[in-house]
Amino acid sequence: MTTEQVTQPWRNPALPVADRVEALLAEMTLEEKVAQLGSRWVGNDMGDTGEDDGYDPEEQHNVAPMQDVFAAGGSVALEDAARHGLGHLTRVYGSVPLTPAEGATELIRQQQIVMGSRLGIPALVHEECLTGFTAFGATVYPAALAWGATFDPELIERMSAAIGRDMAALGVHQGLSPVLDVVRDYRWGRVEETIGEDPYLVSMLGSAYVRGLQSSGVIATLKHFAGYSASRGARNHGPVPMGRRELIELIFPPFETAVADVSRGGGGVGSVMNSYSDVDGVPAGADSWLLTEVLRDEWGFTGTVVSDYWAVPFLATMHGVAEDNTDAGAQALVAGIDVELPDTIGFGAGLIERVRRGEVPEAYVDRAARRLLTQKAELGLLDEGWTPEASVLAAPLTDLNAPENQQIAIDLAERSIVLLETGTALPITEPFRIAAIGPCADDARTFLGCYAFPNHVLPRYPQLGLGLDIPTAVDGLRAEFPANEITYSRGCDVNGDDRTGFAEAVGNARDANLAVVFVGDLAGLFGKGTSGEGCDAEDLRLPGVQAELIEELLATGTPVVVVVVSGRPYALGALDGRVAGLVQAFMPGQAGGHAIAGVLSGRIQPTGKLPVQIPRHPGGQPGTYLQPILGATHSGVSNLDPTPLYPFGHGRSYTTFAVDELRVDAETVPTDGEFAVTVRVRNTGEREGAEVVQLYLADPVAQVTRPVRQLSGFHRIALAAGAEADVTFRVHTDRTAFVGRDLRRVVEPGDLRILVGTSAGDLPCTASVRLTGPVREAGPERRLVTPVEVRTR
Repeated sequence: MTTEQVTQPWRNPALPVADRVEALLAEMTLEEKVAQLGSRWVGNDMGDTGEDDGYDPEEQHNVAPMQDVFAAGGSVALEDAARHGLGHLTRVYGSVPLTPAEGATELIRQQQIVMGSRLGIPALVHEECLTGFTAFGATVYPAALAWGATFDPELIERMSAAIGRDMAALGVHQGLSPVLDVVRDYRWGRVEETIGEDPYLVSMLGSAYVRGLQSSGVIATLKHFAGYSASRGARNHGPVPMGRRELIELIFPPFETAVADVSRGGGGVGSVMNSYSDVDGVPAGADSWLLTEVLRDEWGFTGTVVSDYWAVPFLATMHGVAEDNTDAGAQALVAGIDVELPDTIGFGAGLIERVRRGEVPEAYVDRAARRLLTQKAELGLLDEGWTPEASVLAAPLTDLNAPENQQIAIDLAERSIVLLETGTALPITEPFRIAAIGPCADDARTFLGCYAFPNHVLPRYPQLGLGLDIPTAVDGLRAEFPANEITYSRGCDVNGDDRTGFAEAVGNARDANLAVVFVGDLAGLFGKGTSGEGCDAEDLRLPGVQAELIEELLATGTPVVVVVVSGRPYALGALDGRVAGLVQAFMPGQAGGHAIAGVLSGRIQPTGKLPVQIPRHPGGQPGTYLQPILGATHSGVSNLDPTPLYPFGHGRSYTTFAVDELRVDAETVPTDGEFAVTVRVRNTGEREGAEVVQLYLADPVAQVTRPVRQLSGFHRIALAAGAEADVTFRVHTDRTAFVGRDLRRVVEPGDLRILVGTSAGDLPCTASVRLTGPVREAGPERRLVTPVEVRTR
């Protein structure tokens, strides 16, 4: 196609994208440009759910109710919202249960309405995709915390590529994942959505997710930028009492890594979503330092910043930094938010009037519209002849749970199960009479995260069940042990104080040779679960009366294996040394039932590692392992012992491994140099298995307090029985950089401790290297990744 054949130059794919976008912007009215910054969620009923959403206006004093915010956007017809065009269509597939064909028909209908505007520009379509494509009948993969337990970036990339293929085939352009919030307090309800408590682990797996999704042509969205997971008291949307030094040091690295995508030399992520929270009094959605100076000017981000749902009007209703929705929109736009989701409230007519009056420079509108239109051009939405029918039907898709997806879900579930203790009963090899007990034993929903479609949407449609065939833990046990007699009793609910089921459970346990009790969480939204968005915990006791149920079972004298199926770590110190086996499963997805049973039987070699600590006590311990001396050790200055029951990175196996023969290739290294750390890894047991070798660095003396140890590299290695290999970490001194007192990230001369092993609490290999030379600033160009080489012996 030649330029002469296209009457509108922005529709000519032969022209450079930048030229096409500028030509389009020059053609657009102010109303049309502002329309590109908005969105519409057709069918959103959050303004009239008929349910208690947990919001109490009396507690909010003069703050407008959330329902008013929801209704402000939800009452506008799509024809009116898209009169001058539209930036995004929100969750066409993810809001109500639609088959792929029904969803495609609805998407085409909505796009045709949007394209009825003067310029005919299609909308960009976004969906949630944290545990898979959030759509009816789609594969439900393990929750993100389970990804962390795999320590396997390649597998996460394979999963997200599959998610992206399904979304792209149905005309979806952007996915609202991954969550790169670093866990700071286990009580926070959204811990299940995070990858873990270590910035490097989150960086590596989060960037892998981005690569996979974007390899399928779907824009990934990093969230929530930044500080959301560090709220005071772990309260959702709560203020974040964190200074900039800690924010830069611990919260920023995963976002920066995904923007740079230095691990594979890629172009980085396409979109970022702001955090709901304020940090030190400044809401992220109105913070130009965060959204422009850091994200764009320092890191070089070139994509779009989209608001978290209703984050723009929340600047007025929740944070009180804007006088009304229009003022909120103006502040968000100037700060660096480009597109308002899920509906247009702050980026509407009021913003247009402010621009016309000269109160907001039109250059800010052009800046945001340019960024979004660039993505639309790159996705082909501006090309001559583009139609919604072709975009959806180019790759017809009827099965969102295809066999390839199911296999990835199986692989992820199996690799994410963490064997905390083998005890006296694991693996189960005898033909026992097994009593399966507990609220997570026969409820497949407990395997699924808050943003999985069966937990996120289908509770409003109970007649549809889960939309998938998802075996429960009891189903898994009966399939795994067909010759064994297996009884089931619920015992109690996940939450609540009903103990009437205790008697049956105790009776079944007494009649059995082994009791396997499944306890933990049921994910939900805003208080409708024990884990998930808005489901924060007061402390780290198992919810409800589940701990009492375990005590009743232990009192029978029958050996008890405990399986915790949860979205956060719970304090299990009361079980230490008293159970016959202990397993942690972080919401393992649709394949969780068979994966857990396979680990219990020994058919599956457990390889999962903890992405968070398991606390000993329900209170009194620090939020994560990344603490300085006074926070990480029982020094005697306090009567509270912060030592966890199981450390970060812990996970046992049915074989044994030895990590030894540490070699460092230099004793001194300049502050701009590099050194290699090599260890031998041996499978000293009788079975094939996989170990995660972990490199930690410690900086004993620095200008600010530093963590006792911090993960700086890892590698998952599979070895046959008796096999061994050398694992080499190539550490650039950039990886030792930290944020100093003046907020500059620096590399300091001095001694550096090197620790290698299999968890933060099992580091048998130690050495030191001395950094020499001047203090060096390590800027955005610094090395963010520790390369690993493996040589089989």
